[in-house]
Amino acid sequence: MKVVVLRETQAGETRVALVPESVRKLAGLKAAVAVESCAGLDAGIADDDYKAAGAEVSDERDALLSSADVLAAVNRPRTEDLRRMKQGASLIAFLRPLDEPAELSPLIEQSITAFAMELIPRTTRAQAMDALSSMATIVGYKAVLLGAERVPRMFPMLMTAAGTVPPARVLVLGAGVAGLQAIATARRLGAVVEAYDVRAAAGEQVRSLGATFLEVDLGGIQTEDAGGYAKELSEEALQRGRDMVAKHAKSADVVITTAQVPGKRAPLLMTEEAVRGMKRGSVIVDLAGASGGNVAVTSPGETIELNGVTIMAPLNLAATVPVHASQLYSRNMTAFLALLIKDGELDIDMTDDVVAPSCVTHQGTYANARVAAALESLAGK
Repeated sequence: MKVVVLRETQAGETRVALVPESVRKLAGLKAAVAVESCAGLDAGIADDDYKAAGAEVSDERDALLSSADVLAAVNRPRTEDLRRMKQGASLIAFLRPLDEPAELSPLIEQSITAFAMELIPRTTRAQAMDALSSMATIVGYKAVLLGAERVPRMFPMLMTAAGTVPPARVLVLGAGVAGLQAIATARRLGAVVEAYDVRAAAGEQVRSLGATFLEVDLGGIQTEDAGGYAKELSEEALQRGRDMVAKHAKSADVVITTAQVPGKRAPLLMTEEAVRGMKRGSVIVDLAGASGGNVAVTSPGETIELNGVTIMAPLNLAATVPVHASQLYSRNMTAFLALLIKDGELDIDMTDDVVAPSCVTHQGTYANARVAAALESLAGK
């Protein structure tokens, strides 16, 4: 069985799906690995590193595609690449199946069995495969560095001969993996941190990191689904949160927003009025830009300024830390592949409680009910 890794084609993408460490582990499972030449260069991995780990390295992209039993990728490959894959092959990548379900049609045409890394369930058994959490860890860390670099003040409190410099104040909206990493990083840099999340259960984790948890009475509304993700809330519940956020944003030097709901537009957490109420020189880093943004004035992929406040909405922030992002993603990918490979052959068990929920297409049909529903909804518009 051959696992193929190609050079990513998405603009700005620097990650690679498998690193040499994983090539060695897959060899232990009796799987051969072939890598497109230069696939790992942006992540600091030379072709010779792959060869030393036992991988075949080739610059024949089309030949690699047509020979792949499994294509391991970071992002969904281009349609022309998918159509070069052999019928019945498998694909594992971030596929955006709930956000862009219509883009999956080439997978059906080629009878490709596709697994979406973002649909891997958040269970104890699947922790080692949770690529969303791995990438969110990097994104939360990097967001704080962006804010710290941009804000015109230092983060830590300093006692100097010229007097005391007070610490910066950071407000983190959303206490998922990215938010918690942002809190931890801001605290390490010496900032005073406040955090808000609609899930009251997140309060314990926030406080354990030394931050203040801001609570809003949502009247007992269920805010978390069975998979551990925040649920889409009513407009009334969101407005209560926005009112509280606007109040605390006035004293913040940096605001980092991380709230997203899979397959939905990101919830609006900060109005234009709230942004205008912030201090001049303060910074907002909106990590939900790819799904519309948590801030009313966000411009995805751009940095803008409003009334002296800088609003940054970086896309694919994990790709700005390609060495560790590739390393973590590769480990997630390898753990997932280990479920699919038995004695060197692909063995897809659709009764497995990790394999089945993450499978998007199988044998020419949509295998995931949520994806099928998203496609149906799209067709009805």
